Amino acid sequence: MQALRAFEATARERSLTRAADSLHVTHGAISHQIKSLEADLGVRLVERAGRGVRLTDEGERFAARVRTAFGELIAAVQEITMRANPRLLRVSVVPSFAARWLLPRIGRFVAAHPDIDLDVSANMANVDFQRDDADVAIRYGFGQWSGVRIEHLLDDSFFPVCSPRIAGGVPKRPADLARYPLLRADNEPWKPWFEAAGLDWPEPTRGPIFNDSSHMMQAAAEGEGIALGRATLLGNDERNGVLIRPFTIEVPAPRRFFLVYPPRKADLPKLATFRAWLQAEVAAERKANVAVRRAPVTRSPLQKPSNAARARRQR
Repeated sequence: MQALRAFEATARERSLTRAADSLHVTHGAISHQIKSLEADLGVRLVERAGRGVRLTDEGERFAARVRTAFGELIAAVQEITMRANPRLLRVSVVPSFAARWLLPRIGRFVAAHPDIDLDVSANMANVDFQRDDADVAIRYGFGQWSGVRIEHLLDDSFFPVCSPRIAGGVPKRPADLARYPLLRADNEPWKPWFEAAGLDWPEPTRGPIFNDSSHMMQAAAEGEGIALGRATLLGNDERNGVLIRPFTIEVPAPRRFFLVYPPRKADLPKLATFRAWLQAEVAAERKANVAVRRAPVTRSPLQKPSNAARARRQR
C-alpha cells in the first residue's frame, strides 16, 4: 500500500520531490517505493524526464486504475467516518489565511454552532477531494478548478504595512522605502506596488523572505522591516494599531479566496451552516473596513514632535 501511495503521488505530481512533500516523506523513500513496486510487478512505470519524471504507457494505465481505487477507498472511509461522527466538518485552508483570518473568528462559530465540530487542517497544497480527507476547502487562486463547486469568498489587495514603532519612524513618502528593509513573501512581488506608487524600482532581491505570509506579517509587527501586506491578512492588527499603512496606495491582488467543495457534499446541512457563517463574517469585515479608514500617518509615536508642532500646542 505504501508503494502504491508513492506511485499515485508521483503520477499526480510528475515529480519525485513534490510527491515526497505531499506524503511528508523523503525523496529517497519515494524512489525506493517505486522501484520496489516495479520489481514486484515486473514492469517499468516511471522514467526520468529532465528534472522531473514521466510515466510509461504501462504506468499511465496503471495510474488511472490506482487513482480510481484510492478514490473508492477514500469515499468509503469518509462515509463510515461521517456515520460515526456526523457532527464533524473537515476544513482545509492555506496556513496564512488560517492563522490570520479564520482562527481569530473560529470561536464565534463554535459558540453559535456547538452541534458542529470543526477539524481545521492548514496545508499549502490544494486539497484533492478524491484523495484527501476533507469536506470543504478555502483556496487562494484564480477560481479555475475542475470537479468542484466554487464560491467566491474574498477579494484581496496589496499595500505596505509596518509597525508604528519601526526604527527610523514611519515613512512619509513611497520613495522613503529605500531606507528600510523590505520583507518579502513567496509569489508576492513588490514591483506592481512600486509601479502604482510611481517608483521605477526593480523587484527587491535582498532582505528576509518568507514562505508563509503570516510569518512575514508578524515580522513586520515586530519592527523587522516593511512588509507588502494583504488586506485579508491584517486581521485586528490594523484596528489595534499593531500594524499601520503608511500610504493609501494599494493594488488589487490577481488571486482571490474561494470556498470549494465536491458536488456530493453540497447538500450537507453542516456545510451549508459553515458557508452561511463565512459569508456573514466576510460581510461584517467589509462593513468594519469601511468604518475604519486609516488617517494619514505623518510620524511614529516614538518620534519627537517638530518645533512647529510644539509651538502650535503652546499657542
